[in-house]
This record gives sequence, C-alpha cells and structure tokens, in this order.
Amino acid sequence: MSQRTGMLRLADRGQSVWLDYIRRDLMESGELAAMVGGGLKGMTSNPSIFQKAIAGSDLYDDDLATLLAADPDAGPSTLFEQLAIVDIRLAADELLSVYERSDGADGLVSLEVSPHLAHDTEATIVDAHRLWAAVDRPNLMIKVPATPAGIPAIERLIGDGVNVNVTLMFSLGHYEAVAHAFLRGLEQTADPSRIASVASFFVSRVDTAVEAAIEQLGDPRADALAGKVAVANSRVTYGRFQALFGDDFEANWGRGAFPQRVLWASTSTKNPAYSDVLYVEELIGPHTVNTLPPATLEAFEDHGEVRGDTLCDNVDEAHAVLDELAVLGIDFVEITEQLQDAGVQAFIDSYDDLIDTIATKRDQLLA
Repeated sequence: MSQRTGMLRLADRGQSVWLDYIRRDLMESGELAAMVGGGLKGMTSNPSIFQKAIAGSDLYDDDLATLLAADPDAGPSTLFEQLAIVDIRLAADELLSVYERSDGADGLVSLEVSPHLAHDTEATIVDAHRLWAAVDRPNLMIKVPATPAGIPAIERLIGDGVNVNVTLMFSLGHYEAVAHAFLRGLEQTADPSRIASVASFFVSRVDTAVEAAIEQLGDPRADALAGKVAVANSRVTYGRFQALFGDDFEANWGRGAFPQRVLWASTSTKNPAYSDVLYVEELIGPHTVNTLPPATLEAFEDHGEVRGDTLCDNVDEAHAVLDELAVLGIDFVEITEQLQDAGVQAFIDSYDDLIDTIATKRDQLLA
C-alpha cells in the first residue's frame, strides 16, 4: 500500500489525517512537503513532542547559539519558544495551500500554551493571544486543555477570533463542556467563518486505565470489556457531536461557520495484544480528524483497512459497554478525571525536562 493510498482513502470517508509530530528536519528535508502531497492535512504538537525533538537531537543547537549571540540574557523558556515558533511557522507555511484549498478547515498546525497554566483561565487567555500574535499565521491553532479553568478560556478565545485545538478530553462530559464553550464563543465572534476549532479526544490511554481497573477488580465479567472501552467511549462521543453539529448547526450558522470537529488523539496502540492500527480503523467517520504519530501512520499505510464509517458501527453496543462498567462498580468518570489530571502533569513534566535541557545547553554555549 502506498503512502498516498491510506490518507486519501480516509479523506474519501470525510476524515482528515494530521501528523502528531514535529521536528525541524521534517520541514527542511522536504519530507513534510511529500506527506502533504500524499494527503496529509495538518499537524499537532505538544510539550512532549517538542521535548523529544529539541532535547533528543542536535538539530536546534546552531539556532540556539545564534539566539544566544543576539541575546545572551535570554532565559531557557524564551529560547524554547523562539525555537518552537520557527518550527510552527515552517510547518504552517508548508500547509498553507491545504488551508486555502479547504477554506480554512484543514492545513492547520497546533502550538500549546504552557502546561503550567492549565488551571489558570486568565493566564491561559493572555498566553494564547501572545502566541497567536507571535506566530502570526492564519493556519495556526492554539492548544488549550479542557480543564475546568480551560473551558471559559476556550469560549473567550473563540469569541476573540483565535483558532483553538482543545486538548486532554477523555469523557463525554469533557466533550460536552468543550462543545458548548465553542458554541458560546461563536455567538460572540464577529466572523464565525474565520474560526477553526477541533476537540481533541484521547483514546488509547482510556483502554490502558480501564484495563488496570479491570485487573484490580478480578471479575471475569469485566475481562470481556478489555480493549473495547476506548472505542466505545469515542463512538458515544461522536454520536453527541452529530447531534450538536448536524442540521441545526447548519441552520443556525449559515454565515459559513465550521463545526468543531472531533479529533482522535493518543491513537498509537499501547497494548501489544491489539492491532497497531486499532484506533485508526475503528474510528473512521465524516467531519473528524485523526492525528497520528509517525509509526502509527506508517503502519496504517502499510496494512490498515478502511471498512467504511466505523464510528457509526455498533453504537448501541458502545453504550452498553459503558453501562456495564457502572454495573461492575468501575467509576469511569473518576478514571477519566484522573486521566486528565495525569495528562496535564505529563505535559508539565515534559516541558520542565525540555527547559532543563535548554538551560544546560545554554550554559554550555555561554561558557
């Protein structure tokens, strides 16, 4: 199967493929351009991705030296941001043609506000506006977590005309809060046709957490749910998306507004007992995005199948799977709240590790 085939076959079903990865050589080598030619429609980043890119290579050392030569007093967080902005701009420029062909629905690149601001509404808004202005690209998305503090920030940013990628959603409750924040924001914006937003719903981590709970439960009935909960959770959420952004949305937002698409995130398979393309093949449907890390995208292009709109398959069974968790005494809401908290902390840890690495490189260069 060619690289082109898999992404374009998903596009035939109304699903866009974005790459969950960024690194300087991807743009400079022409690899990103080739992927865009093969059907790639966007990119996402997060603190963990930048940590691996900058701390795990020497690709940025020359730029770091140049920045320090210009401003020896620049701190490590400032240096990181300057390095990241270059990457985001390069990627955004490469994807601009996709953005223009899709009238702004695709061709987007995401940059996250500092994870340390996840519980501070006003600081998140300020940081998002600052990054939006600093990158200065129409096809930028600012990533904001779906924490309780993030929800009002999302509404305000949408109202202010900022593209938002809402991240770290794990439950239907998270999704409901995000979708309604988006709709409230649209009511406040002068030109809704200029707004692009996605709701990033995390998948594989749900199965990992639920399987740990199943193992502790020690109930044979629960064993049958292993490997089913993440897909069921996603399908139930997709059903809610269809209800919120169906015909009524089109009627109410005839000014050219785009629906806030659901984006499937964390789609690499963690359990080796499952297919390495499980969370691609089972989550196909119109008006959605799947953001894939390179290994998962490569696996799907090699042996992935497109069997139709699988998000619409076995919806009643999906509801039954989630209901069975409650019957067995597994508190799924609590699990998803813990996953969100852990996700915020994981991004904080990656960000702090990255800043420490840049601080060390900075000291070495200045010495």
